[in-house]
Amino acid sequence: MRHITPILCLFGWTLSGLAAAEAELVSKSAEGTVVYILAPTDGATVDASFTVKFGLRGMGVAPAGIDLVNTGHHHLLVDHADDVNYGEPLPTSDQVRHFGGGQTETQITLKPGQHTLQLLLGNYLHIPHDPPVASEIITITVR
Repeated sequence: MRHITPILCLFGWTLSGLAAAEAELVSKSAEGTVVYILAPTDGATVDASFTVKFGLRGMGVAPAGIDLVNTGHHHLLVDHADDVNYGEPLPTSDQVRHFGGGQTETQITLKPGQHTLQLLLGNYLHIPHDPPVASEIITITVR
C-alpha cells in the first residue's frame, strides 16, 4: 500500500476518498421495503421447470444501469450460502441469477431434490441496498 498511496495522491485521491466513493455506490433502501417470492410457496413440490414470481412492496423496479431513487432489480439466489458481500456488485452464476431487465418473474429448471430460493434486491450497479432488501429463504422440492 506504501507505493499506491503516493500515486493516488498525484491524482487527488486518497484512500479515505476511495472509501467514500465506494460508499456512494451503495443505494439506501426505503424504510419498510419488503421483497418476497409469490410463487412457488415455501414447502411446495414443483416440476423440474417452474415459474418463480417476484413480489416487491415499498420500492419500485428499474432495470440495471438506471439510477432512480427507491428502485432496484431482482436477483434470485438458488441454493446459495449466506456469503454475499453486501458492498460489492453481485456476481453472476447458477446460484446468483440476475434480472437486470426489470423482470418480475422467470422460468427456471432445477435438478430433482430439495432446493432453496431467496430474492435479493440490487441497485443499478447490482449492489445490494443498505439495509439489504432480501426475502425469506424458501425451500422447495423438485420432482
